[in-house]
Amino acid sequence: MRRIFSMSSLLNKGSIQRRVSKKYLINAIRPYSEDLSSPKSPGPLLQYRKLVEQGRLQHDPYQERVALALENLLGRLEQYEKEMEDYHIKLAEWEKNRETERRKLLMEEAELNHRGDLWTSVNKRKSELLERWSFRRKSEDIEPGVGKWVSYLNREKKLDSLVGRRPTAPPAPKGLYIYGNVGSGKTMLMDMFYSATEGIVKHRQRFHFHEAMLKINEAMHKLWKNQVEEKSIQSSISSWIMNLSFDMKAKEWLAAEERYKQEVQMKNILPAVADKFLVDRQAGERGASILCFDEIQAVDVFAIVALSGIVSRLLSTGTVLVSTSNRAPKDLNQDGMQREIFLKFVNKLEKHCEIILVGSEIDYRRQIAQRSVYKVHYFWPLDGTALKEFEKMWCQVINQAEGEVTSNTVPVMFGRTLEVPQSCNGVARFTFDYLCGRPVGAADYIAVAKSHHTVFISDIPVMSMRIRDKARRFITLIDELYNHHCCLFCSAATSIDDLFQGTEEGTLFDLESFQFETETEGAKLRRDVLAEGSVSLGGAPAGITSMLSGQEEMFAFRRAVSRLIEMQTPLYLEGVRSLHPYFQRKHLSFKNCSYSASTVHHQVSH
Repeated sequence: MRRIFSMSSLLNKGSIQRRVSKKYLINAIRPYSEDLSSPKSPGPLLQYRKLVEQGRLQHDPYQERVALALENLLGRLEQYEKEMEDYHIKLAEWEKNRETERRKLLMEEAELNHRGDLWTSVNKRKSELLERWSFRRKSEDIEPGVGKWVSYLNREKKLDSLVGRRPTAPPAPKGLYIYGNVGSGKTMLMDMFYSATEGIVKHRQRFHFHEAMLKINEAMHKLWKNQVEEKSIQSSISSWIMNLSFDMKAKEWLAAEERYKQEVQMKNILPAVADKFLVDRQAGERGASILCFDEIQAVDVFAIVALSGIVSRLLSTGTVLVSTSNRAPKDLNQDGMQREIFLKFVNKLEKHCEIILVGSEIDYRRQIAQRSVYKVHYFWPLDGTALKEFEKMWCQVINQAEGEVTSNTVPVMFGRTLEVPQSCNGVARFTFDYLCGRPVGAADYIAVAKSHHTVFISDIPVMSMRIRDKARRFITLIDELYNHHCCLFCSAATSIDDLFQGTEEGTLFDLESFQFETETEGAKLRRDVLAEGSVSLGGAPAGITSMLSGQEEMFAFRRAVSRLIEMQTPLYLEGVRSLHPYFQRKHLSFKNCSYSASTVHHQVSH
């Protein structure tokens, strides 16, 4: 007689000790049974040691060293938060006073224009010779914008003398840059730290590389679009200008000066994006900022330039960075792209972060999976028996979802949507070709992952250079399903270990981060940030693939394989209910939308 146990019992109890023997140890996945969203979450070192004591993690000296460093950083954040609160109060007062004085200066200049006394005032201060020279000079000989630029600089100097320089932020504690092999526990440790900052630091964000790049790209696009958008002079005049008792000519002059100030600020767009990357300071909340950045990469020009500008600005303004990567900072840019910009970025990282290695050579995800008997999420090969089991699993999950299977659409970005062919209460089903055989990318996969806690993908082929774009998309898809903690079911042509293969045509390159989302332009949904042309369905330009090394391929493949393996383990499945955005957003009890782990995942002989 076989005994069946439910996933709901696992998640509601927050423990799998009764179900999983202590010999099943894992260090690479997050401590999903802990309620890490609590405002009083323990520090990372305590979390780590507790899980080791429970037998749910195997002690690893490298991981404990990182946990200790993160614990020390957490201890410094409370005082830093108070210091930054005081700093932002001073900064807000300074900005308010500076804007008040700036408007006074503008109004004084506008009043001179209004009275027609501008040149009289100038003549009193200038010699007769300078006056004659000024009026004789042809307007076409004057470089466009020079007059406004000089006026702007003179005004800024006056403001410095009237209001003083910008307040200096308190020195920030050093962050951490954690690097090491696939499956060594980097993300787990960073997430322990991130959960512990709840209630200590007001402004905190956690991004994976793909999501961060999309966010940066979208913010840049919006800023550029606003900058080039043509508006009538009436609509561009601020309300405070319109309420002045000047004639329209003077008001137009004031509006032009205001627009010029904005243009000057927009010439360096990355700092403007960085200032809105973590928090909206206009919301009125003051304090420190924490950025946790998972899988930091620098494999293309856009990533190098964007990361350098954004991260450098954030670090310079007091943000504390905790990041993970497969490489040490100096080794991120293997192909020497934008070397000068990259070296400045590395110097900034090394100045503001402690660089720490998780030196274990063990992929703990694989270790736990090899010991576990629970491997019924990945069905292979594509024969009658495996396909029948896959279909049976789909029917069981849908029955427990208690809804009707329909097509659905999910919002992506820039007004785009993605159609989900089969969807039911947070469960979705796709074919491999539907998700990876079309020009879609990280933005689409993020939309799918956020909207569905369980995803079925059928007909996954063996991947080689012949379908390199599909393989790149599949790697990105797995990244996002994993990052959002989805439950994944697959039917595939071969085992996980044999899924990514080279051929006589050449090895498979990791192209996952070379293309980024932009607005729809005809039928083109993706834009290559390196090549002069657009992305085609046939593959990336040869110039891109030639820059990639075999090591880059190995990182991408090993990460995808490692995550696919982890996504089958009981500890990972525990976290679906507590960590997936679908449940956090809906605030549903798991019994209303859960499905039995016995029928979905594990059947245990009594």
